Amino acid sequence: MATKNDKELGNRIQKLRKKTGLKQHELAEKVGVSAKYIQYIEAGTRQPSLKTLYKIAIALGVKVKDIFPF
Repeated sequence: MATKNDKELGNRIQKLRKKTGLKQHELAEKVGVSAKYIQYIEAGTRQPSLKTLYKIAIALGVKVKDIFPF
């Protein structure tokens, strides 16, 4: 079950992705995961590992700490 923090993290990743102009499948390709997994992360139904979170931050051009909204 998704927690409030999972949903907030997903929303933050989605906002940053859209700000950079990337589509989910483009972010997924850069990170090395499936587009479905990015969809799950953004929906707050999956929690990325620290390694995946780091790769997402690099792909979005931000620091890991910038992804956390809380």
